[in-house]
Amino acid sequence: MALPLLLTLLLILHIAPPSQQQHDQKINAVDLAALAAIKSTLTDIPGSNFFSTWNLTAPDPCSTFSGITCSLNRVSTLTLGTGLSGSSGLAGSLSPSISDLTELTQLVLFPGLVTGPIPPQLSRLTNLRVISLTNNRLTGSIPGSFSSLRSLHTLDLSYNQLTGSVPPSLTSLPELKVLILASNSLSGELPAVSAQLLHLDLKNNLLAGPLKKLPSSLRYLSLSRNSMRGPLNGLALLSELVYLDLSMNQFSGPIPAELFNPTISSMFLQRNNLSGRVPSKLIGDPTASASYGGGSIVDLSHNFLTGELSPVLAGVESLFLNNNRLMGIVPWEYIKSVYEGTTRTLYLQHNYLSKFPLEPGMELPDTVSLCLSYNCMVPPVGLASCPASAGVQLSRPASQCSVFNNRSNID
Repeated sequence: MALPLLLTLLLILHIAPPSQQQHDQKINAVDLAALAAIKSTLTDIPGSNFFSTWNLTAPDPCSTFSGITCSLNRVSTLTLGTGLSGSSGLAGSLSPSISDLTELTQLVLFPGLVTGPIPPQLSRLTNLRVISLTNNRLTGSIPGSFSSLRSLHTLDLSYNQLTGSVPPSLTSLPELKVLILASNSLSGELPAVSAQLLHLDLKNNLLAGPLKKLPSSLRYLSLSRNSMRGPLNGLALLSELVYLDLSMNQFSGPIPAELFNPTISSMFLQRNNLSGRVPSKLIGDPTASASYGGGSIVDLSHNFLTGELSPVLAGVESLFLNNNRLMGIVPWEYIKSVYEGTTRTLYLQHNYLSKFPLEPGMELPDTVSLCLSYNCMVPPVGLASCPASAGVQLSRPASQCSVFNNRSNID
């Protein structure tokens, strides 16, 4: 009995009137009106043909419109632009009517020339998990009303012209994992972050003030090219970090010993006011790797680091310690790492180092860049591997070395 019944049902579905089939395929009327409003405020830049498929009289926009996907005749994701390398993107502005797509979970705007503010009405879309509006010319502030987006996982507003401060409510969203606001003109202080972020990128803004609370869940942190200041003590608790970039700020004080950890394979702290010594041993998980691996990079250049260089950074593939106040003999571990080719770039110029001990017959691999100029020694290698900024003097004047060593002995 079951088989004839199934065949009957299939037959009924197959012979349903065409008007009924079209009705089942129609997009929600409110969503269609919202898409029409969105199209009316945006246009293809010459070279882009994104809107060529947006025929508002089409029977089934869910299957014919570029950049949308639907669930139960409601728009669930909206991607504006193609993102292809040959496409020039869209121009115009973002319509507040996007907020009428109430089932939207993902909103993406590919690079282009879209201007104007981010519609605060987006905060009505409480199902949103992803907002990515990058590489355009959006202006104004980040809507404080985004605090209502309790399901938001990723927010990327990078490479625009946004101003104002980072809303404190934004950094406390319960589901937020990725926050990227890089390359805008955001100012003020970075608020304490209580969201369990994995990725925080605010580089190239106008942020000032000290580092405040950061979540221990962070794996990627970039705050470079701001005007932030104060100590780095709070970073000692970020045990999950693998990428850290605080370069080109005004941070001061010692570098927490916990940051000298091979699990942080990329660490950029150059051009700050950091002082103190490089620790004598690695601090970290004893079960983790005890040495830096391929692709690792550490840049501590252009600071005020002092004392003798310890061997903890030997094995870093690209190591920049130039323009500090390091002194004494370079540990053998660095020489070994360079001549075995493990360390491919080692910049130690513009310090007060007194010796780079080489064994007779050791030859520098062709793949290595080693710069030792302007220290308190005659370097065993020339200037060929040094950057132009190192200058042309092989050694420091002896008078500078004697004065520095006398001060160091007093300290």
